[in-house]
Amino acid sequence: MNDTDPAAGPAGAANPPPRARLRRRYLSLGLGELAAAGVFVFLCAATIGPRLPDATDRLALWSAVLPLVAILVQAGVYWLLARRWVARSAMPEPLAVLYRALRLLNVALLAAGLAGVVHWFPGGGVGAALVVGAWLFGVVEYLNYFVVRLAYPPTRWPAEVGRWRVPRLMLDVRR
Repeated sequence: MNDTDPAAGPAGAANPPPRARLRRRYLSLGLGELAAAGVFVFLCAATIGPRLPDATDRLALWSAVLPLVAILVQAGVYWLLARRWVARSAMPEPLAVLYRALRLLNVALLAAGLAGVVHWFPGGGVGAALVVGAWLFGVVEYLNYFVVRLAYPPTRWPAEVGRWRVPRLMLDVRR
């Protein structure tokens, strides 16, 4: 049985088998999502947060960012764990149950974050824009991982996003 992608050409050092390519891609995606989560925490704790005028503005910022960070960490962990079963087997059932629960929990987390944003909403300007932008980015990440795939290469985005594909995470959860 040939386990290489026919479109990719012959297997070899420059063209590893599909499983190896997927494992590398998943490693990159997982580490990227975890790094993004770390960057958001750093920005809030060390750069943006301290520059906001008062404590309520900082509370609004954290209310917006914490759901985003939680979703990014969940996604990063998923990609890293998926390296174990990609192109071999299904997601382990206990993990599928966990991610089904996280899908619901994330909605509650985003709602709580929105409540915090509304309650401590910054007076205006850049702080308000950052808070709203961070919360909306969390919503987009939730949708991208748990509802409908939104992330595509820029050149393919217009053609692909309208197809309403199920995200890879949810495909694994449903198996």
